[in-house]
Amino acid sequence: MEKIVEQGILFDFYGPLLTRHQQEVYSAAVYEDLSLSEVAEQYGITRQGVHDLLRRCDRILKDYEEKLGLVAQYHAQSRGISALKAMLTGARQQDGSLQLSTAQTAEVMQLLETMNGTLEDGAADSL
Repeated sequence: MEKIVEQGILFDFYGPLLTRHQQEVYSAAVYEDLSLSEVAEQYGITRQGVHDLLRRCDRILKDYEEKLGLVAQYHAQSRGISALKAMLTGARQQDGSLQLSTAQTAEVMQLLETMNGTLEDGAADSL
């Protein structure tokens, strides 16, 4: 199950960089959960051809992630946003206002700087 989730996430980010044929076959196998035989029949290729294409696409998608790191960056940003929400929710007063201590404010600022650094690092790495 974990492999399928990873394949889906990588395909969501980098799928448009594959050829149309690769996108269609990969989508049929991963999203529609068709067997190799079903995909082969649908696209008029052999089971071995489907298997090879899926392995090649997996390798291509992983290579894109290694080079660009968009998925890792997305997960880091999501974790940061969740942490910020938790901090701000904890600082909410009964009247709905926010009251942050100096330490909490520093913690929020540090988290924002870390998140911003993640974005800047990712942008610099991809150039």
